[in-house]
Amino acid sequence: MASKRTSPPTTTVAECQTMIQNTLQNPMVKFLRQQMEKAGCPVRDSFFRAVYCPPHRAAQGAFMRGKGVFVCSNYSVLQEQVDRVIIHELIHAFDDCRAKINWNNCAHHACSEIRAGHLSGDCHFKRELLRGFLKLRGQGQECVRRRVMESLSANPNCAGSVAKDSMEAVWDICYNDTKPFDRAP
Repeated sequence: MASKRTSPPTTTVAECQTMIQNTLQNPMVKFLRQQMEKAGCPVRDSFFRAVYCPPHRAAQGAFMRGKGVFVCSNYSVLQEQVDRVIIHELIHAFDDCRAKINWNNCAHHACSEIRAGHLSGDCHFKRELLRGFLKLRGQGQECVRRRVMESLSANPNCAGSVAKDSMEAVWDICYNDTKPFDRAP
């Protein structure tokens, strides 16, 4: 008897939007929004939207200057996933607010990805273990590097060795920049 193929679980845009509203009560999200307001970039609830993303898209969300944070409903089925996406993208939004990032500049893009990967909890040991990455020493930085390279590979201005060279050039400064936090959460 042939086994029945099942598609991965998905969330409707409406369900994801409800999860986004729940995420807005998360203490880290509240803190980041307060810090953005202090920096002159207030963030309203309408800044966050659930959308359906194309199946080939690797990321679960995106920040777009002037448009806000988008969460891919078809890739975010758990509340914790929505929380992480919003926090990650809010760090990009904070970076853009304080530094007016040129997203076409590979070094600028790399720096914000380093910070978002490091500060958002994307590379927490538990999440890495669930992804199948098991290494006791250095796993956090290795995860950040891997995820930065994944993101930069989608930027046409970061082709070939430019992505890795850009990441390495800004690594120390950006990895150690924990603003608006006193230290990495």
